[in-house]
Amino acid sequence: MSALSGILLLVRRSLRQHAMSTSVTLLAVALASGLVMAVFSIQEQSRAAFTGGPAGFDAVLGARGSQLQLVLNTVFHLETSPGNIPWSQYKQIADDPRVSLAIPYATGDSYHGFRIVGTTEQVFTDFEYLEGKKFAFRAGGRAFDPGYMEAVIGSYVAQKTGLKVGDEFHPAHGLAEQSTEEHEEEYTVTGITETTNTPSDRVIWIPIEGIFRMGGHVLRANGEVYVAQPGEDIPEENREVSAVMLKLKNARAGFDLDMTINKQGKDATLAYPIGRVMAELFDKIGWVNRVFELVTYLVVVVSAAAILAGLYNTINERRREFAILRALGARRRTVFAAIVIESSVIAALGSALGYGVYAAILAGAAIAVRAETGVQLDAFAGHVSLVATPVAMIALGALAGIVPAIKAYRTDVAEHLAPHS
Repeated sequence: MSALSGILLLVRRSLRQHAMSTSVTLLAVALASGLVMAVFSIQEQSRAAFTGGPAGFDAVLGARGSQLQLVLNTVFHLETSPGNIPWSQYKQIADDPRVSLAIPYATGDSYHGFRIVGTTEQVFTDFEYLEGKKFAFRAGGRAFDPGYMEAVIGSYVAQKTGLKVGDEFHPAHGLAEQSTEEHEEEYTVTGITETTNTPSDRVIWIPIEGIFRMGGHVLRANGEVYVAQPGEDIPEENREVSAVMLKLKNARAGFDLDMTINKQGKDATLAYPIGRVMAELFDKIGWVNRVFELVTYLVVVVSAAAILAGLYNTINERRREFAILRALGARRRTVFAAIVIESSVIAALGSALGYGVYAAILAGAAIAVRAETGVQLDAFAGHVSLVATPVAMIALGALAGIVPAIKAYRTDVAEHLAPHS
């Protein structure tokens, strides 16, 4: 115990004596460990959010084309629509006994860059974005009336645009954030949904009839151009939708519909299951994650080198100190252990500071991801890297201390206790 106490005293005095170089090394270690933890945590949370997050739906039916584009457009509101399908296909899938819920979507317009989705009131009465959780409204709000030009906006839309219940706005044609092609129609905000931490927070919901009748819109469901006239009903054969969001009764239903629509049919595409479609995207861009990982590993190596260089450069200044210790009875292994423990302590302290770096990086990433997708990252979510990284950094720090420890171990007592001339 006395030997250990002596070693710890040496370590404490050395850290205090070389405070400047120690602080720089601590910063390097903190940045390295914080970056490693943040990269792996963001990768894990992003993949989980996009492949298994609260989509609320099991499948998406849309125009023939890319399943990925269909999912990104309807579930995450990030892509353009691959095309439209006739209203008859919506009715057919809605009546299918294998489907428990079918909600039509009509897209293509926006307001200040936020997507406008035309749909039915079912999105508020029957849809659950999480099991047992439906959209709730902030005080004073309600769902839109499908017979009027009313809108419900997500919490993030309200935050960024400043729209409140009772405010009016003009939708813009297209999805550009700075679109100047405003429609003449004016919509009134009747409700603001509570925060769900899903892409729905970035959506403006209006009655699907409003999309059909919006100025400049035409319908081509039966192959002919049809323009809705005020006061006249729109024949079903002229109606069309961008997609149909589906909740299925069981997994078998999904496989059966996939076989019927995707493999045997030629008129539409069924994106099922949504998680698999998104997983394929992450697999395709997996090389990007590997590049980030290589960069973080390089930073870790640099931080280990900083520990080695910092300690190695101080050894010459401390040779006389080591010689005195040896003359007083300290063993070579005691001197060796003091250096290795010192490098381990630097790594441990740097790793502790790394949690602050990790929190700062994740907070910034969370803001950016939520702004672009509506998905919320959690800085307090557990991940194996939060434990493994500090342990690995301490081990690497101890390893980096071996070279300067060997140099201290070889200190010649007689040479360095001789008086200076």
